[in-house]
Amino acid sequence: MRAMDAWALITGASTGIGRELARVFAKNGFHLALLARNEARLKELATECERAHQVQTRVLARDLARPNAADEIFDALRDTPVEVLVNNAGFGFYGPFAQSDLRVQTDLMQVNMIALVQLTHRFLEPMIARGRGRVLNVASVAAFLPGPTVNVYYASKAFVFSFSYALAEELEGTGVTVTTLCPGSTRTEFFDRANIHMNRPWPLMDARKVAEVGYRATMKGRRVAIPGWSNKLICAVVKRVPPRLPARMVKKVHAPGPPRA
Repeated sequence: MRAMDAWALITGASTGIGRELARVFAKNGFHLALLARNEARLKELATECERAHQVQTRVLARDLARPNAADEIFDALRDTPVEVLVNNAGFGFYGPFAQSDLRVQTDLMQVNMIALVQLTHRFLEPMIARGRGRVLNVASVAAFLPGPTVNVYYASKAFVFSFSYALAEELEGTGVTVTTLCPGSTRTEFFDRANIHMNRPWPLMDARKVAEVGYRATMKGRRVAIPGWSNKLICAVVKRVPPRLPARMVKKVHAPGPPRA
C-alpha cells in the first residue's frame, strides 16, 4: 500500500489514542478523514497534520450513538478511497449496573459495538473489490477480563476482539487484513469522562506509544497487538486462572478511592 495516495478514516480522532493515531498515519503519508463529535478539535488536528506532513484531510463531525451515523459517514466518503479504517471511537461508564442509566449503556453499545460493525461492513466491500485494505479495531485489555462496575464497557471490548479476530480469519487471502489493538490503561481523558476509578498498580502508557504499536501492527497485517509487557502479562495470566479471580481484581482496581502514583 502506497501511503502517499491512501486515505485513513479514524473515528474518535479528537482525543487520546485516536488523536495520536491520526498523527502517526499523517506522519507516514496517509490522507486523513477525521471523525468525532467535537468539530473544533478535529479542525485543529486537521490543520496540524496538513501543515506538518502535507497531507489532505476531511473533517466529519458525527455522533456514532445515532443509529444511522454509519450510513451517513459512508455516503459522505463515497468518493474517497478509504484504504484504512480505524474504529477507535468508544466510551465507558462506571457504576453498579442495576442503578445505571440504561440509555447511556445502550449508547455505549451503539458506539463501541454496533457502529463499529456497521462501519466495517460498509467500508469492507470496496476494500475487497480493490484487493487491498486494512481495518484497525481498538479493543482493550478489558476484552480478556470480566469488569464488575464497568461491565458493559468490558463486555463491549470482548465483542470487538471476538468479532475482529473472526473477521481476520474470514478475510484471509482477500488482501484485506483486520488488526485488533488491545491497550491497557493509557494516559487519555477516558477515565475522567467515564468517571472510572483506577487504583492502579502500574503506570499509564503514553497514547503516542500505543498508537505507534497499533500502526505498525496494522501495516504488517498482524491480527492482535497488545502494547506493553505488563499488559501482555495480564492477558497471558487471565487465560490460566478461574474467571472469578480476575473479576475480583478488576472490582478492586476500580473501587472508589485515591489512585496510586
